[in-house]
Amino acid sequence: MYLNARETRLLSKAFGLLAEGLSAADVREQLGYCLMEILQADFFASFVWDDSEAKFTEGVSINMDPTNLGAYDAYYQFHDPITFHLQRCRVPTLVTQVMPQRELMQTEFYNDFLARDGLHWGVNVYSYVDSRNIGDLRIWRRRGRANFDRHTLDLLSLIEPAFTKALRHNSDAIASVQQDSTYLSSLSARERAVAQLVTQGLTDKEIAIRLAVELSTVRTYLKRIFAKLGLNRRSGMAAALVKNH
Repeated sequence: MYLNARETRLLSKAFGLLAEGLSAADVREQLGYCLMEILQADFFASFVWDDSEAKFTEGVSINMDPTNLGAYDAYYQFHDPITFHLQRCRVPTLVTQVMPQRELMQTEFYNDFLARDGLHWGVNVYSYVDSRNIGDLRIWRRRGRANFDRHTLDLLSLIEPAFTKALRHNSDAIASVQQDSTYLSSLSARERAVAQLVTQGLTDKEIAIRLAVELSTVRTYLKRIFAKLGLNRRSGMAAALVKNH
């Protein structure tokens, strides 16, 4: 494929970013800024699939209304005619490859969610490790602009392996917590991840940033961990986890 000087420069920037060892949330967000520049896009969002809850979580976005994204979390992702088809493709895919644009524009998902922020033409990438979807990239242009094309897919195909590698590094760190002793068997995978970060000395705010969740969510997890492990102090939890790891 042919790359012009601008694309070559921006791809180099993207690959450098993916090699920096950023947190998973930072990887997705910072790559989003790069991709918007490379692909001359207007909007970006990224989520992680939570298999246990059968929903997309940990959203990051650029140029999208947080209130509208809240509606996606609560409702529209469960009434979405395109995303699960795109997710199954396993390769960069234009939205129009899974649903004609005219048909999409007749749906509730388009009129009450996408169009509210101005999203019109889309292309998605879903990162997989074996059968596990560990993160995605959702890039959109506004109405009145040209659709993405074959060159877009070729560019994203170059980036996807490095994106998956960067996410996998973070995902494996969280997954390793799931291999703790039976002492931790009562904790969910996410609670174990929070617990492990506590043992590393991270504050609640730092844990929220690392896991790309709200601070209040981290504190809810901590309360559950205290209750399940019969502890009442953060220091006691850290000591117990280190002892039983």
